[in-house]
Amino acid sequence: MGRNIHILQIAFTYIGTIVGAGFATGQEILQFFTRFGSLATATIMLSTIIFIWLGTRLMLIAHEISARSYEDVNLHLFGPKAGKWISWITLIILLGVNSVMLAGSGSVFMEHLHLNYQSGLLLTLLCTYLLLSKGMHAILQMNSILVPVMMLLSLLLIISTLNTPNYDNFIIIKTDHNPILVWLAPILYTSFNLSMAQAVLVPLGSQTASKSTIRWGGVLGGVGVGIMLMAAHFAMSAQMPGIQQFEIPMGNVAIQLGIAVQTVYMIMIFLEIFSTFVADIYGLTLQLQQYVRVSPRIITLFIMLVCFLISQFGFSPLLSFLYPIFGLISLFWIGMLIYSGHKGHPLTPFNRKNRTFANSLKQHIFKS
Repeated sequence: MGRNIHILQIAFTYIGTIVGAGFATGQEILQFFTRFGSLATATIMLSTIIFIWLGTRLMLIAHEISARSYEDVNLHLFGPKAGKWISWITLIILLGVNSVMLAGSGSVFMEHLHLNYQSGLLLTLLCTYLLLSKGMHAILQMNSILVPVMMLLSLLLIISTLNTPNYDNFIIIKTDHNPILVWLAPILYTSFNLSMAQAVLVPLGSQTASKSTIRWGGVLGGVGVGIMLMAAHFAMSAQMPGIQQFEIPMGNVAIQLGIAVQTVYMIMIFLEIFSTFVADIYGLTLQLQQYVRVSPRIITLFIMLVCFLISQFGFSPLLSFLYPIFGLISLFWIGMLIYSGHKGHPLTPFNRKNRTFANSLKQHIFKS
């Protein structure tokens, strides 16, 4: 029973990490899938397969080398010199992505909760700082509650969309986009999201004692991401092309469920953004602790300040500009993750030294 709970915790945390601001609000799904019409169903299936395959591989590598942070995995994949450069590039990208998520929380407050944009940013930062003191265990518990609720709401959206006149748009809408772009989109999407998720998936895999638990958690997590992708695409397709004008397209879709459910859905979108933001800030703090000998709280405050400043540019401009660029950069990283399965990666002395540290962490995880 305890093992099954651990599997679900990993699966829910995996899903919760992928379901960030772009996913939860619908902007990411709109940009990478829905705008491509009927072909999006096939590209979502491709993304699901990649999430299952490479998400699980990433956690297993972290487990095998007892990685302290995502830098250890990059050192393992790319070697000492290139690995450090990749880790710093990843850090910069993560700062940008977290800024987008923070901006997304502000947009939720402004567009659907009718509160001030800056209030959303500051509340998110305050709650993040308070929750981070609990570490990975709090992240696991939070996603174990939020993700099942989001999946239930996704099911309600599917049922509600079936009663709309244009429910079959996801099958009949054609696209004039170049087929290369259409099929490149899911690869860019999964590459980007997995490279960003490493901040959470690496410590998660490292701190899990059983490879079997990791594998089942990765499979269920990847399938769950695919189901939520398909549910959001199905619901937004029914409102194409008008849905593209909204900052929070999924919030507009949720209107069809009624005011009460829409309010709950918007709160859940905020909480999903929040949970991913918390998890990524946690991963960034672990990474910088390996370089800066100051209190983790100070590192966390510095990271949040940088994110706050960047988030002033706004949600949609940041997402539409930064995400495609980050996706292209992530292709190189994902290629090395795939290549790692076809050659031996002996543990470096650096990683061996981390084994004792990681093993001590394993004693304290999943006690519930």
